[in-house]
Amino acid sequence: MRPNPIAGAPLQLDLIRTNPCRGIKALYKSSRADIIWTDTDLAALKAVASPEVWWAVNLAAHTGLRAADLTVLSWAQIGEEAIIIPTSKSRGTREAFVPLYDDLRAALAEIPKRSPTVLTNEKGRPWIDGVNGTSFRNAREAALPETELHFHDLRGTAATRFHAAGLNHREIADIMGWEEAQVDRIIRRYVGQSAVAQAIIKKLNKG
Repeated sequence: MRPNPIAGAPLQLDLIRTNPCRGIKALYKSSRADIIWTDTDLAALKAVASPEVWWAVNLAAHTGLRAADLTVLSWAQIGEEAIIIPTSKSRGTREAFVPLYDDLRAALAEIPKRSPTVLTNEKGRPWIDGVNGTSFRNAREAALPETELHFHDLRGTAATRFHAAGLNHREIADIMGWEEAQVDRIIRRYVGQSAVAQAIIKKLNKG
């Protein structure tokens, strides 16, 4: 069964014409941990985005579903207690299991049921370009022109929220559709360090 359900002389620089680092392999892979959407970021986007873009962003922030899964999410996959959808990355071998907590129910209640799929474009049709297309990018640039945030960072935003709410790794893995053996590593990658610190502080203070 599934569990129920974060001062010296100025330097003089000379220009160089070639890249001295060319050909050197990267020592580490970049991580987008701590690059998450804050409530302020989300409010700024909502103020300028179309309803369709906002529904997609809000749903991503509350479910942690990948853009590819959100695009095909149907109303039929939303039950009385949870969203259950095969994950695209696993080619359908694993399922994301997202319990319908109050804030998620509110996010879904904003979306009109005008198609078998949950997210649609302005014409009420499924988005061909996906939730991470031109419409989203234009809204993000208008609301947050200096940001480095991307749509897929909403996945980390959701994971951080789940962690901060006190969910354990197994529960977060079920919601996000992650492999159990990879939970610790992926949590470290996706969950913002500040959320981890706050969770530890809460545990220490209770002790």
